[in-house]
Amino acid sequence: MDWKIELIPLAVADVDRSVEFYGTTVGWNVDFDQTVHEALRFVQVTPPGSACSICFGIGLEMLPQGQKQMIQVVVGSAEEARDHLRGRGVECSDVDEQPWGRFVRFEDPDGNRWALQQLPHRS
Repeated sequence: MDWKIELIPLAVADVDRSVEFYGTTVGWNVDFDQTVHEALRFVQVTPPGSACSICFGIGLEMLPQGQKQMIQVVVGSAEEARDHLRGRGVECSDVDEQPWGRFVRFEDPDGNRWALQQLPHRS
């Protein structure tokens, strides 16, 4: 049986700011942004090429308000990921070389942390 991660929730303080950050600034696809009523809004955003999305909104009760996530994403090139983020005005780390991969890190406006990992060559 396959187990596929499809959706990871984020707690955010300002939904519109997060839609702007992930959709416009980072450049990910905003798949869904639905306000059912004033107390319920669901937003789903997907990084290019990913089978897993992130979600946030109002009234979802998936995470306690103020909870932070740490999410790791595999990328083909740490330099390309860094350059993409910096080219869009996202503050991120330099490439961090480790025996288990090369990493670029950034945070969203709510302090949710992202690690972009270029996997090491395996023999």
